[in-house]
This record gives sequence, structure tokens and C-alpha cells, in this order.
Amino acid sequence: MSEAVLDVPQGLIEALRNARHVVALTGSGISAESGVPTFRDAQSGLWAQYEPTELATPEAFEADPKLVWSWYQWRRELVAAAQPNAGHRALVELAGRVPRFDLLTQNVDGLHQRAGSCDVVEYHGNLFRDFCSARCGAPDSIASAATEPPPCPRCSALLRPGVVWFGEAIPSIAVDLANAACAECALFLSIGTSSLVWPAAGLATLAAANGAVVVEVNPHETGISDRAQYRLAANAGAVLPKLIDLLLR
Repeated sequence: MSEAVLDVPQGLIEALRNARHVVALTGSGISAESGVPTFRDAQSGLWAQYEPTELATPEAFEADPKLVWSWYQWRRELVAAAQPNAGHRALVELAGRVPRFDLLTQNVDGLHQRAGSCDVVEYHGNLFRDFCSARCGAPDSIASAATEPPPCPRCSALLRPGVVWFGEAIPSIAVDLANAACAECALFLSIGTSSLVWPAAGLATLAAANGAVVVEVNPHETGISDRAQYRLAANAGAVLPKLIDLLLR
């Protein structure tokens, strides 16, 4: 365990202990600790010849739906083999220790839910859901195991992976829920995210503007590192259980 984890500021523990409303935003870093490849790391092996924009846009799906579907099925297999880590589990425990807790994630792997988190706001969708590519209003469904994109049961357009692709807007319900939570929280945790991808990158600023204490958990410096009141330069799997332990003392 790194020195940064062992030397958690007492002021942070008191802020967490006194916070009536905590928001956590997680990014690919917490999933990487479970062995989930980042989006660009998934461009390996047979898929190394493709750029992400060739496999993750509405235009790519329209041009070659089977190719895009195959890549996402491969990603689903990789993610399904991963397990939630200590960071995921610590957030479940934290949710039970504060009066109000909102979990926002940029990840699409569902590991927070598998760890036991409820009501997760998924900014970029979920890899294990499908929805109609024509957006006909048919409800989302559990991801199909088919080798080719199956037809929508309502309109017969092809189903597609339930994630946000390049050039697509973040679902308005996720944006509204996240913005409302960040405008009201007392403490904001930025965990394993580069704070470069908008609009999620602006959530820490929104929370700070409304008086929240901003805490960053990340071994690497990011776009908000110089603006966080507390920065813990280590992985979530080491930092978050330590925070819980100190909170309970």
C-alpha cells in the first residue's frame, strides 16, 4: 500500500464523516483494477487494425452492423470474466454509511451493480443491454448472445449495444440526475477518471461551485488535480477501503 494511502488527511475523514450527501463519479481506472481493458486497450489482437471510431459510431454500425456487433460481443466476453474489486465493494459500504449517496459512472461494465450498488447513474450506458437502433421506443433488453445483431421485436430494425457511441449525446436522464446530485452534494469523490471526457468532466466543477468538498482518488494527475481539496494518489482498491476503515473509527 502506498504512503499516500496510509497518510489520509484527518480533515478528509472529518469531511466525509460530516457529509450528509456524497456523490462518487467513477471512471475506467476503477475497472482497470479488475482487469477490464480500457476502451482503447480493447483495440488489440484481431481488432488492432481498427480505429475506435470505426467500431463505435452510429455510422459504423449502419455500414457494417455485423462487424461492430462482433467487436462488442468480444468486449462483453472480456468484461464478463472480470470481478468487482475492493474499490467497488467499498463504495457499496460507503453508501450505507452516509445519509444520501449517489453513484455516477462513466463505465459500461456493470461491475458496480455486481458489487451490490443500487441506482447507479450510467453516463455512457451499459455493455450488457441492447436497444433498438431505430429508437422506436421498444424497452431495452438484456444483451443478446447472438452472433449477429438481432431484430427489434417491435419494429424489426437491428438491436445494438446499449452504450453511448462517439457523436451521440449522453442520455438526458443521466445528465439531469448527475447535475442535480452534484448541485446538492456536500462531498464529491472523483475516482479513477481522467476528468477529460465531457460532460462528465464538468461534474467536479459543478459540485465545487455549489460548495462541495472535492476529493480525487487517482494514481495519475488529471484535469481536476490542482482544484481538488484532497488528492489521494493511489488506486481505488487501496484508498477506498482505507477511507471506510478510518470513517468507522
